[in-house]
Amino acid sequence: MSTMKGVVLAGGTGSRLFPLTRVTNKHLLPIYNQPMVFYPIQTLANAGILDILLVTGGHSAGDFLRLLGNGNDFHLRHLCYAYQEGEGGIADALRLAEHFADGHPICVVLGDNIIETNIIAGCDEFRRHGAGAHIFLKEVPHPERFGVPVFDGERIVRIEEKPKQPKSNYAVTGYYIYDTTVFEKIRTLKPSGRGELEITDLNNQYIQEKSLRYSVIDGWWTDAGTFESLLLANNLVAKGGANKVEAAVGETRSQQAGGKR
Repeated sequence: MSTMKGVVLAGGTGSRLFPLTRVTNKHLLPIYNQPMVFYPIQTLANAGILDILLVTGGHSAGDFLRLLGNGNDFHLRHLCYAYQEGEGGIADALRLAEHFADGHPICVVLGDNIIETNIIAGCDEFRRHGAGAHIFLKEVPHPERFGVPVFDGERIVRIEEKPKQPKSNYAVTGYYIYDTTVFEKIRTLKPSGRGELEITDLNNQYIQEKSLRYSVIDGWWTDAGTFESLLLANNLVAKGGANKVEAAVGETRSQQAGGKR
């Protein structure tokens, strides 16, 4: 089984957090006592993923190099950097990781996602299968903000992006694992109505191939892309910390999605 590599996506303008992000990248804002970007990197390191690519953009890209250096704070083997020009969406940013992946599976984390526990069990399950994709779900009070899985029993039959009437109370969180076919799939994507290559469209390709699995995250999970979620993330981390490794996540609830109907 090929060594899994990690990708942290930390681009975007952070326009929902203006004026905080007028002079800095959103992922450099503090979450309690650490910069936001520290949390996704630690999530990957906790899962044994020590070769990481950070994809960023905008005017503050150089600040990541000054902050993170070679990744010694996290005991990484390698920390590499890529620059995304423009605003092409999550799948477009992921496309920049093809050379870095070099034929290895990748675990992708959105740079504003923070987790109480870990994604170790999901990563281990992917390593056992070695192919397809694995996503991480969490039950949330407002799923319409996210990609929402549509279930047939315990199987996911499709994912709907920010639906006005969600068909489940689960959100697709910002943690994804993909096999080596991911870049071929990205090349077939068409821009959505907002002009971006959508990660939901990519995940639905794996569902159509009957090769997507999922885990349900234990503990709290939040993004930090709005003022409300930024405050929530600060409060949650201040109260109890993040990236705990005492227990593996979702181990008994991992299910295959997109199987025979």
